[in-house]
Amino acid sequence: MRKIAVPLSENAFCSHFGGADAFALYDVDEVARSIDSKQIAAPPEHGRGVFPVWLQQQGAKTILAGGMGGRAIDLFTRFGIEAIVGVEGTNPDELIAQYLAGELRTSGEVCHEHSHHNCGHEH
Repeated sequence: MRKIAVPLSENAFCSHFGGADAFALYDVDEVARSIDSKQIAAPPEHGRGVFPVWLQQQGAKTILAGGMGGRAIDLFTRFGIEAIVGVEGTNPDELIAQYLAGELRTSGEVCHEHSHHNCGHEH
């Protein structure tokens, strides 16, 4: 059993995890390639280092993210959470299905600036 976190904004995948208003937390069986459960949880107010600690407390072992800087990746790693970056899409359930099928496409690129992030809508 593995728990995967997907950042959301208005119930869609949010490419910038720091802008998420919620996280979908999926309990998955990687052997059976199935979703056992899904929970939507509101995180605490965003601040430096808050999300990795909170996601670890939720039991997350993986986070799917669009852009993420090297320091954030290192912080997630320190808390035992694998950061998969460069994820693109809008439907979190589809992203999890692609992940379980081994078909999730990512750029794997580390973010070097935050100005280009969006969650698929204007603020």
